[in-house]
Amino acid sequence: MTTTLTAADPIPDDAAPAPEQLGPPRRFAALHPVGLSVALLFFVWSMTPSLLPRVWYLQAVATGISVAIGYGLGCAAAWVVRRCGVSPNFSDRTRRIGWWSLAAVAAVTVPTFLVLGSWWQQIVRDLAGVERINRANYLLILVLSLAVAVLLLAAARGIRRGTRALTRVGSRYVPAPIARLVAVALVVVVGIFAVNGLVYRGLIGLANQSAAAADQSTADGVEPPQAPERSGSPASAQPWDTLGREGRTFVAGGPTAEQITSVTGRPALTPIRVYAGRESADNVDDAADLVVAELERTGAFDRSVVAVATTTGRGWVNARVASALEYTTGGDSAIAAMQYSFLPSALSFIADRETPPQAGRALFEAVERALAERPEESRPKLVTFGESLGSFGGQGAFSGAPDMLARTDGALWVGTPNFAPQWSYLTAHRDSGSFERLPVIDGGENVRFVASAADLELAGAPWGDPRIVYWQHASDPITWWSFDLLLNKPDWLREPLGDDVDPGMRWIPFVTFWQVTLDMVFSADVPPGHGHTFGADAADMWAAILQPEGWTADDTARVHTVIQDGLPE
Repeated sequence: MTTTLTAADPIPDDAAPAPEQLGPPRRFAALHPVGLSVALLFFVWSMTPSLLPRVWYLQAVATGISVAIGYGLGCAAAWVVRRCGVSPNFSDRTRRIGWWSLAAVAAVTVPTFLVLGSWWQQIVRDLAGVERINRANYLLILVLSLAVAVLLLAAARGIRRGTRALTRVGSRYVPAPIARLVAVALVVVVGIFAVNGLVYRGLIGLANQSAAAADQSTADGVEPPQAPERSGSPASAQPWDTLGREGRTFVAGGPTAEQITSVTGRPALTPIRVYAGRESADNVDDAADLVVAELERTGAFDRSVVAVATTTGRGWVNARVASALEYTTGGDSAIAAMQYSFLPSALSFIADRETPPQAGRALFEAVERALAERPEESRPKLVTFGESLGSFGGQGAFSGAPDMLARTDGALWVGTPNFAPQWSYLTAHRDSGSFERLPVIDGGENVRFVASAADLELAGAPWGDPRIVYWQHASDPITWWSFDLLLNKPDWLREPLGDDVDPGMRWIPFVTFWQVTLDMVFSADVPPGHGHTFGADAADMWAAILQPEGWTADDTARVHTVIQDGLPE
């Protein structure tokens, strides 16, 4: 039977105009207005400054992730409200006004904060001593950030559809609530296995193979050393081609005795540098034994200072820190290091957090045992240092600061990640009233946190022996990154910010975490004294830790200058 409607008949619900006739186009009507409103708020927040300047495409990624998170949180909030029995029934006219109001707000807010974001980035660049950029690039952020947000939203919806499909299948056999719970559990388990399989066995495996191949190369201008005091030389038991790319750079670099004398005006020795590459041994204990054998061969235990350096993942040692020690000791020193991975620090952190402290402990304890065999009165000073993942690994040799003080004659920890247990403990138990970015420990009696050489003095507080220095910058995302940033405001953002951090930086849930995460990408591409770049102040650090006899502030200044101007080839 056919029903005919006249002009006077009411229009049934199923014949109502399509959504696009009443409000936004259909593609927008599929999105939740509350989700879009919160996404717009997160877009605004993502433009605020963080620790370091970001290139436009990293800003776009941070913004896209923030927008997707904001949309998800808005939708979740709306869902909770509906579950509580609150379901407003707005008229078509009200909905239409709401959509166009949201569009109008977005039309004003988005370009405004793109301009403000580019301005804030210029301020951060000035604070970090980085050259300004063309602000017009910020126009590209909108396009790329929306693409990132859409991809993340599509992935989330795909997971939701998969969960619902599993729920429908499961409800044929069990009650719907149980089916839903099982479906969610299955999706989580499959996701975990997929990520583990893809990241750890797939991407990390490929990255390791690629890094291992790159490790066979040698940096431009690096030649095998001829001095017997170096691993990789004709006199060494460690062949040049086994040292790895960073190991070869380390043993081939550093000042000669003549260069040290020209700077300090004092007679000098050729500094000893020994090293074992990743390919030299099957495990870190065997590699440590090879390093100790090199120390014995070179007569390192007859020097005044032996330094144990824990490297980053791929075996890197900061040349400025190593050379500053050698200038400060007049070359009467030996530095021992070894490679424990092919991967750079970022991937080593993801793939394996256990090996760095194992390597740091293995090398330090091997050197410590060798020293214990010598008469106490003829033992050299034993110091230790490391940067970034090397700092984390090097501290793994000790249970805490008291253990360091008992077993070393000094330590320099540079750019320590805050997941290092020793760093975390000291920072959490700092003296009342001191800042998290520069904690004061027991009045500075033995341990001092510094951002620059000026902080070493600690307003003239007495400084005993031995001395441990934690060198870190207020703008270093490697030190301040933590999963806690997602939902918790850290103390370093409650306190007065460092001099090189934009005063406008604020903690924002979820957003700050992604900002600091992406700050890490180029954290070492800023001038020394900012971010994760540590330079000439290493001369001041070692002079304060070692306190060489007859050493003066002028001596430190000369070493500072030569390191700042560029180390000799």
